[in-house]
Amino acid sequence: MQGPDKGEAGKKGMRLTDKIVSLIQKLYSLPDQVSEDRYVKLRRNMAVLMFLVTAVPLSVMLIINHHQYQSALRSEAVTQFRVLENKAKHSFELFLQERLSTVKYIANAYSIEQLAQDGELKNIFYTIQQNFSGFVDLGLINPDGIQVNYVGPYDLEGKDYSGTSSYQEVRIKGTYISDVFLGYRRFPHLIVAVERRDPSGKNWVVRASIDIDTFNDIIASMGLEADSDAFLLNRQGIIQTPSKFYGQVLDECPIELPPKTFQPTVIEMTDPEGRDIFLSYVYFSKQEFVLFLVKERSLLLRSWYALKGQMLVVFSLSMVLIAFIIFRLTGLMVRRIKQADERREAAYRELEHNQKLSSIGQMAAGVAHEINNPLAIINEKAGLMQDLLKGAEDFARKDKFLGLVQSIIKSVDRARGITYRLLGFARRLETHYEVLEVNNVLREVLGFLEKEAEERNVSIHLEFSEDLPKIHSDQGQLEQVFLNLMSNALAAVQDHQGQIQIRTWQINEQTVCVSIDDNGCGMDNETLRHIFEPFFTTKKGYGTGLGLSITYGIIKKLGGDIKVASEKNVGTTFTIYLPVKEGTEKGTA
Repeated sequence: MQGPDKGEAGKKGMRLTDKIVSLIQKLYSLPDQVSEDRYVKLRRNMAVLMFLVTAVPLSVMLIINHHQYQSALRSEAVTQFRVLENKAKHSFELFLQERLSTVKYIANAYSIEQLAQDGELKNIFYTIQQNFSGFVDLGLINPDGIQVNYVGPYDLEGKDYSGTSSYQEVRIKGTYISDVFLGYRRFPHLIVAVERRDPSGKNWVVRASIDIDTFNDIIASMGLEADSDAFLLNRQGIIQTPSKFYGQVLDECPIELPPKTFQPTVIEMTDPEGRDIFLSYVYFSKQEFVLFLVKERSLLLRSWYALKGQMLVVFSLSMVLIAFIIFRLTGLMVRRIKQADERREAAYRELEHNQKLSSIGQMAAGVAHEINNPLAIINEKAGLMQDLLKGAEDFARKDKFLGLVQSIIKSVDRARGITYRLLGFARRLETHYEVLEVNNVLREVLGFLEKEAEERNVSIHLEFSEDLPKIHSDQGQLEQVFLNLMSNALAAVQDHQGQIQIRTWQINEQTVCVSIDDNGCGMDNETLRHIFEPFFTTKKGYGTGLGLSITYGIIKKLGGDIKVASEKNVGTTFTIYLPVKEGTEKGTA
């Protein structure tokens, strides 16, 4: 049964997991609307994801290689330590065993009488000195512990060794190899002693001194580097050979003796002086010695630290290069996504616009047909009235009635023109192309607006290109476009301060341009997004919202294009691009 603490901990873990998942989802969520913030977040998310996909495996590989190489290097160093120390241990043991065997041979090969003779003992000593290094002196000790014969550089004949531990050890074990000590000689040495029983049953001791310089020679033969240290200790931790780092002979070693083992063992530790070291040690099996081999960890792993630095430099440069490539690549990808979204949105708006125009066209066709029927009746009745009045005799107000009838007929014709335009918009009536001079068309349209501009004190500046080519287009529809745009410009500017500039120029051999620029109220970005949509108007109360939509449709039908640029409280510029078409001739305005 699950306890309450475990259940509560599980719930907390689930809540923490839910929070992390929610945070990740929030981090990588994108706004639905097309905006600059959407693309900033998209680029950030792509960059983070790509960086993680590339950086995480590279980092994992670096960490794995780091540990593997460090482990391999440490293992190799440890193996070298063990091999080196094992060889040194065998060298020491062989040296001591050889000296012990030599002393054993002397004790058993010669009689007590021979060893007690001064000349004979000298000959024996000189013989072993020539064949074995390290022997300092040789002596014979009687059963009472008195050295009765001695060969060596010191005056030790007659010395009493009965109370020494070495004498007691050899009497008990039969053989003895001492630690390094000073003794009567007052210089560091060790002794090798062997017991010999004479025919009468008394125990004698053959005793030889060994110079520890031979130990130093064995350590030197290990071929250690200058920053390594190797030295011998006894089982009490007293240094038996000089140490570079931890003292001289017979000093107490500051490093505590590790557990006993007769196989070379390497441990990592910090010595009393605060240095991180590798300590390799081994206990001698037959003698009471311990061999230490010491090397600083930083020096041993020097090659590893160098490689580690190089790996970090390569890794850092790789990360910088990856980040730079990701930054450039995500920027390029997001720009292309943004362009694709803009094209898709423009196509969608174009389609939406065309659908609205189609709907308006169908509605306009129905309205035009419904209006044309009563207009035909009115026109027919007005014509009949005109004929009757003309055939009737003169009466007092005949001319006035004829004038009124004529006004009715003119109004009907005007209404017919309007319905004809609605039908043209609805059915996209066939365009009547002819050779035109754009400058002349603009001047004709300006004739309808000059009076209004003059009354409002609005200045109109013309900047027409005198070398503009003639174009093939529909004059009536162009006039409708120009009239609509100029009327909008007049409506946007203020009286006495308004300025309108109309320019024409040629972009290339296939295109001429017309721009209508005003310093009116201007439009914001949201208005510009809907400016060509049917029924969208800023003229609240009296605008229909069809003027620019119809203008847009006419320009597109004529094979051109229209652009608008505007800034709130600064002004608006409409630019119309019209195709010249091949076979036209240049004319003057």
